[in-house]
Amino acid sequence: MHEGGAAARITDAGIQAISALHAAGIAPEALAELIPEHRRFLRRIPPTMRPTGAVWRLGVLLLVSPEDHVSPAQKTRRRQDPAPSLPLWLVAGPSTRSAERGRPNFQSESREQRREIAAAALRGGYPVGTIVHFDAEALPSDDAGLAVLGDDSPVGLHDGVPRVRWRAGMPLASSGEFERYVSERVGLLVEPPLGAS
Repeated sequence: MHEGGAAARITDAGIQAISALHAAGIAPEALAELIPEHRRFLRRIPPTMRPTGAVWRLGVLLLVSPEDHVSPAQKTRRRQDPAPSLPLWLVAGPSTRSAERGRPNFQSESREQRREIAAAALRGGYPVGTIVHFDAEALPSDDAGLAVLGDDSPVGLHDGVPRVRWRAGMPLASSGEFERYVSERVGLLVEPPLGAS
């Protein structure tokens, strides 16, 4: 049994993953907060993205790069306050590729929404073509928080062991252990299968 509990196992897996990703020269991708469209006085302000850091996507999880992590709390943190503990695991949300908005073509509402989100990334300062992750949720960093995660979370505890579900609602007993899942996903980034881009 691993010493320190489930949260310690998850943290150790993150530290090992960061080391392997750095050693392989795998660059992290952008992490941002989506700022929805709003009005200022009578003017419409289009949606934009506020950079919050950089992450590696490991399947259903995002691993925050400690060197690039800039959370809103850190921006306002006083100098004497200690830095938050890292690595920080996030549950992956949607992602987009920064692009020009272009003219509306009204083929579908969902397509227009995706184009608007891609343009929001561009307005947020990301160069065209940059992959940007947003709306990611933090995983709890303690055993008590991990123990109460529901069936809709990709991570959960089974007999005190952290596991990752391949899909929502999948039984934890048949899900892979967290460390193995992360190791396999890191391996796919470091040595992608032939033909993968």
